[in-house]
Amino acid sequence: MSSPAAVVPWRQDARTIGLIGLAHASSHFFHLMLPPLFPLFIRDFGVSYAELGLLVTTFFVISGIGQALSGFLVDRVGARPILFLALGCFALGAVATATAAGYPGLVLGAALAGLGNAPFHPVDFTILNKRVSQARLGHAFSAHGISGNLGWAFAPVFLTGLTAATGSWRIAAGSMAAYAVLVIGIMWWNRDALDDRAGAWAHESAVRSGPAVAKEHPMAFLQLPSVWLCFSFFFFSTCALSAIQSFASPALKDMYGLPIEATAFVVTGYMLFGAAGMVVGGFMANRAERLEKIIGICLLASAALLCFVASGVLPGIVAASVAAIAGFGTGLAGPSRDMLIKQAAPPGATGRVYGTVYSGLDLGFAMASPIFGALLDRGMPEGVFYGSALTLAMGVLAASLVGVGVAQRRGALKVAA
Repeated sequence: MSSPAAVVPWRQDARTIGLIGLAHASSHFFHLMLPPLFPLFIRDFGVSYAELGLLVTTFFVISGIGQALSGFLVDRVGARPILFLALGCFALGAVATATAAGYPGLVLGAALAGLGNAPFHPVDFTILNKRVSQARLGHAFSAHGISGNLGWAFAPVFLTGLTAATGSWRIAAGSMAAYAVLVIGIMWWNRDALDDRAGAWAHESAVRSGPAVAKEHPMAFLQLPSVWLCFSFFFFSTCALSAIQSFASPALKDMYGLPIEATAFVVTGYMLFGAAGMVVGGFMANRAERLEKIIGICLLASAALLCFVASGVLPGIVAASVAAIAGFGTGLAGPSRDMLIKQAAPPGATGRVYGTVYSGLDLGFAMASPIFGALLDRGMPEGVFYGSALTLAMGVLAASLVGVGVAQRRGALKVAA
């Protein structure tokens, strides 16, 4: 029996990976539809940082609930049509934000964008796992993670740059709707490369070629401890990311007196360093036996750097640079994280598992943003960085327990064989 790598041409794999990368970059781009504009919302609508944090909560509560449910929908009806609906919701969310007359309008924009964000990880990983050859999956996951970081990095530059050039944050927000429409057009033109009905699960094919097994209940995967440990890992690691994305800029301004124009680019730097880390992490994930060790070392290194920033002992520009460099460690861990989830997912439930696990990401964003916003309102900007470091350490613990479970399952399979 030939391997998937021999069957699938490189160009076909690359085309699918590139399109999914664009889709993933777009979803992360819309994660930051609002945070770069927070100072302008305070100026125009008189809201607090805690209230602005609730906008992020609105986005990710809707996204998290929708993500857990969309995994089942993707497994049932396919990933491609859900992808187009999601991009359409992004366009509507951007229009609602651009035309907002007050805080309720911003809430509507956040809700629509959150609905669009909901299915992306089940969609992306279903298409990648079905259409990309097994030998290239590590690199596909790396490219997927890199594209997400590039979307995060691009959003602050796009929004602040257009706002400065036009003098209107509304024009900048409206331009995000135009971007979503452009991506829809690209995806439609290349829709054949996104057809998950034409793909096949390599690991499921292997299972089907062996002895017949009893069909499990669709919800049986929820009984696996590894699924909930992966969920916990995403929750804790995302709490740190939420703090950096939404509040690193004003926190650095308060702690070190840096201008907001300079601190706004710390998020971009963090994401670009993360993307660079993912390039290296893709090779590490393909070769490593114990993925949780890579995750632990990388995330703890990032946590240590964030503690230095929080301590206040560094010069202002150096502190901003160190905060950005911390993204490299989280990027290194990214591909190993996605491969670890793949190892923890039982055959036939990949969409459901990714939907459930990645809803931990949404919950982390939803819960962390108002908490870290309240710390800023109370004059505790260093809490943004200390809190980020603490939650990264908690994520390391969860990943370690997942790794132990995966190793035990492999040992049991060897014994059974």
